[in-house]
Formats: sequence, C-alpha cells, structure tokens
Amino acid sequence: MVNYFLRFERWTTRLSMLAAAAMLIISVSLGFYQVITRFFLNSPSTWSEVISRSAMIWCVFLGAAAGFRGGFMMSVELIYRLLPTRRLIWIEAFVVLCCVIVFLVLVYYGTAMTWRVRSQMLSGLGVSIGWVYAAMPTGALLALVAIMARLMAQATGLETIGPVDSEVPADETVSAVPVASYSKLKPNEPEPSVKS
Repeated sequence: MVNYFLRFERWTTRLSMLAAAAMLIISVSLGFYQVITRFFLNSPSTWSEVISRSAMIWCVFLGAAAGFRGGFMMSVELIYRLLPTRRLIWIEAFVVLCCVIVFLVLVYYGTAMTWRVRSQMLSGLGVSIGWVYAAMPTGALLALVAIMARLMAQATGLETIGPVDSEVPADETVSAVPVASYSKLKPNEPEPSVKS
C-alpha cells in the first residue's frame, strides 16, 4: 500500500515540477516580450503581463510540492542535533501535522475563493480569474500528497530522516536510501530495498 502511494506521489510531483517549469518559461518569456513591446516598439502588449503574472502564480504553487517532498523548506537544524536520532521521526511527524493543517486551510479557502471570483474576468483576456485562483487549492493538494509521502518514506526507512543537506549523523542501526537516489528512480524501476 505504501509503495503504491509513493509511486502515485512520485508521478504527481514530477508532473507538478514539469508544469511549474513550463509556467516559469512562459512567465519569463512573456515578461521579456512585454519589455520589448513597451520600450522598443512603443506599443505595450495588453495581454502578456496578465498571463506572465498568472503563470508565475501557478509556478510557485506547483513547485511547492517538490519543495516539500524533498525537504528543501527551511528547517531548524539545532533541534535535529539535540534529539536522539531515533526520535527525529516525531519531529518530522509534528512538522507534517502543522503543514497538513495549513494545506487543508489553503484547499478549503482557496476553493471557496476560486468559486467566489469565477465570474470576474482577467483584464484584456476575457478569461475567468478563477483559473488563477485555482492554483492555490491545486498546489496545496499536491503538496499535501508530497509531504505525506515524505513522512511515509521516512517512517518505513526508505529515506533518511531530517533535512536533505543536514549535518546531523544518520542512525547507524537503519541504513536508509538517500532522498536523491530515491527521487531519481525510473517509473518502472522497483522500490529500493532497505538493509536492516
């Protein structure tokens, strides 16, 4: 069951990263186009700024899933140093609980806000602004899946516990697969085995 969920999460996180990269490319390209039309052609584009801003919003919310999955968010490493290695999973569980609460709030209120503004249109495009607001609940759902998968992988010993670039020594009784090698598995490649 855990392996199926981790495979599903790996697929959703990769998809969200590809979409976030595409949104970043769109945002930067249209920002460059906006500068060219405004300052060199003296005929500013009416639609490129709106799409560029919307793409950047989607980029941030979609990229958050991979950030949470990899543990690249800010952490207080002193806490990881003070606790025994066997108890670090409880710190991770507490962090996940806090994040789950925030993500559920973002999903609930993001969905309500998206529904509330669905009749408003983006200036110069005639497209509902709800498509931009939908980035919030979508990104929060993807991040929720990602952070739950991270906790499951750490609890089952598939990944090391703690920040990715941590200087905290790993528990010598459990030999876990590092996050980097786990995230580079191919879709049909079997899950890594854990030595005990």
